[in-house]
Amino acid sequence: MIEAEIAGYVERRKQVLDRVRRMLQVSLGLVRELDEIDPDTSLFGTGLGIDSIDAVEILIALDNELQVRIEDPLDRKLSLRSVNALVDRVLAEGAPRGP
Repeated sequence: MIEAEIAGYVERRKQVLDRVRRMLQVSLGLVRELDEIDPDTSLFGTGLGIDSIDAVEILIALDNELQVRIEDPLDRKLSLRSVNALVDRVLAEGAPRGP
């Protein structure tokens, strides 16, 4: 039973990671392939190098594409640290399934 739950979580996380990668690729105009976006990559600085305008675009895309709205400024800051942080946030919000 626990193994099935873990397998389900791993699969759900993979699906959300793919959706977040695709969202980042489109909203930031990245020319990288999806699998080239490392989940541990920082969004700011030496990672993807986003700026504050990109951050706003990501927040809008999260809301429009994944139905995840981050109201609290501290939560926004924490959720925009890395690709994995975005995935964690989407999973925590229970975003809808699908492509």
